[in-house]
Amino acid sequence: MLRHTEVAAHWRGRCYGVRDVGLSLQGRAAARHLAATLEGAGITRLQASPLRRARFLGGLLARRLGLPLEVVPALAERDFGDWEGQPWDAIHAAHGDAMMGMIEAPGSFRPGGGETTLELAARIEAWFAGLPPHGGTLAITHGGPVAALRGRLAGQPVRGWLALVPALGEAVRLPG
Repeated sequence: MLRHTEVAAHWRGRCYGVRDVGLSLQGRAAARHLAATLEGAGITRLQASPLRRARFLGGLLARRLGLPLEVVPALAERDFGDWEGQPWDAIHAAHGDAMMGMIEAPGSFRPGGGETTLELAARIEAWFAGLPPHGGTLAITHGGPVAALRGRLAGQPVRGWLALVPALGEAVRLPG
């Protein structure tokens, strides 16, 4: 799994889960560099989130590797409902520590009326379970799905998942 690169400056510090935000100039440059470095890495199948911050790198890789890019809705970031587009500081000012519900009540808390933590985890686990048993698939996705899947596969409680979010442009190998 590979996390997308840096988003446009306007979106930094904002909640943009399923918002279809673009990349910064640095993010596009980093994506081009990643596409060049991943050539010859044994990738036989490319999948990407439908969000353009992931599809951009997926498209670069598809052209470079001569592979089709499969757009997979299950690889999208968490849906934050009406929190989408708002600054995180404004969300905290309006809702206080309610956002901790994503960790403390992962099966019932819907940030902004969106997706629960366990719904996100179930969605990404179902995607993973449907992959062919042999490696070679590279999924370009987001921090939330990567952390949720890594946490579930490792049997970690939700509280530990935040530490499993990869850096922008970072790839992680999953077992299997």
